Amino acid sequence: MTKKLPYKRILLKLSGEALAGEDKFGINSNILQHYAHEVKEIAALGIQIALVVGGGNIFRGISEAAYEMDRVSADYMGMLSTVINALALQNALEGVGLYTRVQTAIPMEQVAEPFIRRRAIRHLEKNRVVIFAAGTGNPYFTTDTAAVLRAIEIEAEVIIKGTKVDGVYSADPELEPSAELFDELTYLEVVKRGLRVMDPTAITLSMDNKLPIVVFNMRETGNLKKVVLGEPVGTKVRG
Repeated sequence: MTKKLPYKRILLKLSGEALAGEDKFGINSNILQHYAHEVKEIAALGIQIALVVGGGNIFRGISEAAYEMDRVSADYMGMLSTVINALALQNALEGVGLYTRVQTAIPMEQVAEPFIRRRAIRHLEKNRVVIFAAGTGNPYFTTDTAAVLRAIEIEAEVIIKGTKVDGVYSADPELEPSAELFDELTYLEVVKRGLRVMDPTAITLSMDNKLPIVVFNMRETGNLKKVVLGEPVGTKVRG
């Protein structure tokens, strides 16, 4: 008898900085290939996968030039950066045999589809990996908030946030080696402790819609599969 999977549809959130690897900015091809193989492994289980990726690896590279720009212009630059990363991910995923679609919140038909909720769900039902880019299409919102919003819209059962650390700590583990790693937290604990899981808007949106979040180390081979199989990896945030 086949074991029932904990999740049928997930949204995987990746930071743009993670794509840079050990570099300050840009896209590291080895990291890209690693992510593609990790996603392929869980797609083989029959899980429907949506992706949101940040743009910090691109935006940080030009941040000095944008230092005196107004916030709105800078945010739009960040949104465009996520499109670059989404296209890179799409290329890597298709390179390992997965069918994909990129949907953007800002219309750019020659590059990707516009975000249409019903079309995105239909792609997922056909086992295509859907990559959401350009955030929410509005300034003043982070890709964390965009990820939660898209997850709710496509009725994902969980947000899985891939990072370079093992989960949520009481402090930055790189600065404080004695920092405590949490196995599980509530949304309110995250807000009260000021823990860096996602920004407060994203956490509140998750709490209001009872959407659990799992934070884990994406760089560890096989970790993504363990998370979607319900194994105790990383930190789970829920009500």
